[in-house]
Amino acid sequence: MKLFGTDGIRGVANRYPMTAEIALKVGRATAWLFQRERGRCKVVVGKDTRLSGYMFENALVSGICSMGGEALLVGPLPTPGIAFITADMRADAGMVISASHNPFYDNGIKIFGSDGFKLPDELEGEIEELVLSDRLHNSGPTGYDIGKAFRIEDAVGRYLVFLKKTLPADLTLDGLKVVVDCANGAAYRVAPTVLEELGAEVIPLGVEPDGTNINEGCGSLHPETMARVVLERGADVGFALDGDGDRAIFADEEGRIVDGDGIMALCALEMAEEGRLAKETVVATVMSNMGLEVALKRAGLRLVRTKVGDRYVVEEMRSGGYNLGGEQSGHIVFLDHNTTGDGILTALQVLAIMKKKEASLGELAQVMEPFPQVRRNVRVRERRALEEIGGLGEAMREAEERLKGRGRLLVRYSGTEPVLRIMVEGEDQREIEGIAETLVQIVRDEIGEGGGR
Repeated sequence: MKLFGTDGIRGVANRYPMTAEIALKVGRATAWLFQRERGRCKVVVGKDTRLSGYMFENALVSGICSMGGEALLVGPLPTPGIAFITADMRADAGMVISASHNPFYDNGIKIFGSDGFKLPDELEGEIEELVLSDRLHNSGPTGYDIGKAFRIEDAVGRYLVFLKKTLPADLTLDGLKVVVDCANGAAYRVAPTVLEELGAEVIPLGVEPDGTNINEGCGSLHPETMARVVLERGADVGFALDGDGDRAIFADEEGRIVDGDGIMALCALEMAEEGRLAKETVVATVMSNMGLEVALKRAGLRLVRTKVGDRYVVEEMRSGGYNLGGEQSGHIVFLDHNTTGDGILTALQVLAIMKKKEASLGELAQVMEPFPQVRRNVRVRERRALEEIGGLGEAMREAEERLKGRGRLLVRYSGTEPVLRIMVEGEDQREIEGIAETLVQIVRDEIGEGGGR
């Protein structure tokens, strides 16, 4: 598709495709698509804290109202909160204005259906065709049939109640000192509040958004900030969210980082012990560390891998009847509770396990020993097929032969940025670093941004 990537539409704000004009057409197309069967539709519209959010919020609302739809505005709220509100209010669709972990000058639009799940490729394709063909131009209603916009004042409160109910009723967070880094993003109000209301002593970071500091030196992209404060303040645990609050990276009491793979491992073992892990299976992407697979296998559990992207994890979970999945990046999906990754919900599940087991995160995280892993991102000026990049195919085949049975290699283009991602995993750190550097140099020489042939 030309507009939609692996996680909606994304790009530099005020540059194609992330322009106000495109946003208006997306709002219009979404309203038309969902009202053709149900009559007038209701669409929830939420955002993170980016400066450009005001522009896109107004553009989407204009598009929705121009087709006779009703826009329900919730303001800054985590992506999973918007998914929840969409289903809770029985709206026809939900729209999130966010570029997740990207810098403030980017923005994006992703869309949920009435059930709170992200739209399938087919429906995104229909919206894209309507936007690009301009078929809906001058076809909206007039007079009394033009739509309205409403602000949902209690959206944050609804989401808070939902989150608190995911913690077992017999548990509180009394006695826990928790550092939470909200990345100056969408969770800056919700995350500290829910922890405090459940009894934790909270040390909040990244809760002063100004429109331009989202993800800047903070949040899940920079968990070292949160980890340092855990040590300095003698906290029991810390977690860092990304800009739209759908992922979380943790630090234990010693300031050691625990990523999404480690969290999936400890949650899977706890759920399996309680008989709650559906089909004794966890769903993760090809990026997840081999250590996760080993830890699950040791416990008699199974790992199913998908393509990179939380939407593919959720699709596999739904089709296979699984209830736990996620990504190494900290995007964890508990389908028994919500329809998409939720960083705050994930934190509550981890804190609940700590309380039930009377154990620290450091002790719990020992269930998984990660394999050494090297990741490199190369900015590219074009997306040439991998086999057409001179020397890359041969170098990859040689690397795979060297790693056979004791490591993995993954080379793929990002779904949201002009970047080629290289991941090498194996038993020997020096060996995998050498392989990664060889591949990086080939890519830079051939299609690297600002260089090459």
